[in-house]
Amino acid sequence: MRLTKAVCSLAVCCLVAAAAPAAAQEWKPSRTVEFVVGSAPGGSPDIMARLIQSIFQNTGIGPTSAVVNKPGAANTIGWAYLNQHVGDAHYIATFSPALIGNRIMGTTHLNYLDFTPLNILVREYVVITVKADSPIASLNDLTARLKKDPQSVSFAFAAARGNHNHIVLSMYLKSIGVDPKVAKAVIYPGGGPAQTAFLGGHIDVYVAPPRSMFPLQNDGRARILGISSAQRQHGVLAELVTLKEQGSDAVFFTWRGFMAPKGLKPAEIAYWDSVFSKLAQSEEWRKDTDRQFWDASYLLSAETRKHLDRENDILKAILTDLGLAKQ
Repeated sequence: MRLTKAVCSLAVCCLVAAAAPAAAQEWKPSRTVEFVVGSAPGGSPDIMARLIQSIFQNTGIGPTSAVVNKPGAANTIGWAYLNQHVGDAHYIATFSPALIGNRIMGTTHLNYLDFTPLNILVREYVVITVKADSPIASLNDLTARLKKDPQSVSFAFAAARGNHNHIVLSMYLKSIGVDPKVAKAVIYPGGGPAQTAFLGGHIDVYVAPPRSMFPLQNDGRARILGISSAQRQHGVLAELVTLKEQGSDAVFFTWRGFMAPKGLKPAEIAYWDSVFSKLAQSEEWRKDTDRQFWDASYLLSAETRKHLDRENDILKAILTDLGLAKQ
């Protein structure tokens, strides 16, 4: 999956921020805004929402907000809750490709057309990781074990079947000739519970974002076997060998942003465009995205809707190939 490089540069964002206030002045929140997160505390969506809540509070560039976790049913509980507030811009929710994938897999009737896309803020790759004391020393070791007995290794990921973690795992398994449906996999409701199980030795391999695993590798508790990027990353992630370099054509990343209920007025959308444009330009957000190993790739509401149209076609092809599509 590729996120369009129509990402706001600082100059473009400044133009957007300058143009948006006139429309944004027509509406602003009259009470606390709810950031709805469809997974448990501790995962990437929850962390992103709480970082933004903190920046809004500390800088005043955004409204007073509260993070509300509604985990379960592959994010659907949270998104169904958002869908109960049609036309109310005081409710916005984190979202990702899972919104599209869930519909394609038939796990929900909701899709991106049922909401108002506001933005895409970051993209994030996936790593395959074992504990530091695991007898699996490399991706080659893992591959050899799985080819001998596909159920000899247990995998875990969060927070939904068919999400980016599941897709990368399935891509890897298919690339080595193992049917993804045969592998032993456990799905956790959030990154926090999954990481606890991983560190407790209840699972063998954890498929998760670098944000969760890189610090554990640094302090000697985990070993990253590969990352799902097409090429080596920059900065501290440069040391991570890609899955592709090791013979697995598992190249994929997720994106994260916010959406609102259906039925928002243009002035309400303009308000959120203005607020998130300021966030994308802020030094605080840049530092946070660096700390979380995220690629800060910002798309405004109109660009996001076009991106979702493209992603729908891409995800349908991927999930169909993996045998997960029901449509």
